[in-house]
Amino acid sequence: MDNNKIGSKPHFQILDGLRGVAAIVVVFFHLAEPLSSNHLDNIVNHGYLAVDFFFLLSGYVIGYAYDDRWDKFTFGGFLRRRFERLQPLVVLGMTLGAIGFYFTDSTIWPLIHTVPVWKLFVVMLIGYTILPIPLSMDIRGWQEMHPLNSVGWSLFFEYIANILYAAGLRKLSNKALACFVVLAAAVLLHFALTNPNGDVTGGWTLNAEHMRAGLTRTVFPFFAGLLLSRVTRPRYIKNAFLWCSLLVAAVLLMPRIGGAEHPWINGLYEALCIIIVFPLIIYFGASGVVHGQTEAKICKFLGDISYPLYMTHYVLVYFYVAWISNNKGITLCQAWPYALLTFGGTIVLAYASLKLYDEPVRAWLRKKLK
Repeated sequence: MDNNKIGSKPHFQILDGLRGVAAIVVVFFHLAEPLSSNHLDNIVNHGYLAVDFFFLLSGYVIGYAYDDRWDKFTFGGFLRRRFERLQPLVVLGMTLGAIGFYFTDSTIWPLIHTVPVWKLFVVMLIGYTILPIPLSMDIRGWQEMHPLNSVGWSLFFEYIANILYAAGLRKLSNKALACFVVLAAAVLLHFALTNPNGDVTGGWTLNAEHMRAGLTRTVFPFFAGLLLSRVTRPRYIKNAFLWCSLLVAAVLLMPRIGGAEHPWINGLYEALCIIIVFPLIIYFGASGVVHGQTEAKICKFLGDISYPLYMTHYVLVYFYVAWISNNKGITLCQAWPYALLTFGGTIVLAYASLKLYDEPVRAWLRKKLK
């Protein structure tokens, strides 16, 4: 923690930094994905688990920030605050995705050149609401609920978790919440072990299979984070940012386990990471103390760009994926300069989005929605 205040509470700088570390791994995961032959050999194999980490971190921070302040908040007031924080970059991501849509036409997305402008416009407007589009409105061909900005699906489930929390689950006693979290963990473990893919991926398509995956991936980590914020008290841990960052990277960069023959082994690994390892990382991160101005600046920078990076990076990744698909057989050695250039572009875009758009818009919304 540091001595900066949010209201009357200390601010967890290290957790901000860890969110940025996870967001960077997500970018690398998406840059490595088109170079893999299947879901078993991505060199950033478990990068998608960053989403589950984000959900747990979100539950922890929201519980810490709001759990004891509901005498000052209404349901609408809480959602208004979440809207101010989340929605501006949802709108920006969808807008940038629409602007670049026709320029990413390639063999991997056969529908793009057939999409009329009015349909693109309608999909963009629906995307602004973060509500999922039906499969009949798919304009890219990947069966995504947000084809203009692929990562939008996780924000849809983030809102669901926030609504469930504000609508009533926040009122659960610690014992009742613990029972709920244990049940959600059992559901997550069963899903991970029985999923034919041997992982917890899913949630981006509006159908029963993906809705189950999305809810399973959201409910346990979010409410486990909430429980963690209630029942633990941070202690003093040295070098927490360094060790937690390395642990986050190690979990997300871990190669596939079990192969095609024993997919349940990989599912077990992922379930244990979400149920045990991620809560420990959050606890250690919350217990850590920032050492010196350099580490403080790194944590602040990573925390500041984490959400803008997550919400805008896929706009550039679409161009990168189109280039890969239009150059069949390209190798990692050939692709890495373009991947590195794309990565640099995502950092610049994220920072520009933060300073030129997100911060000014959020300040304006705070004044308008008081």
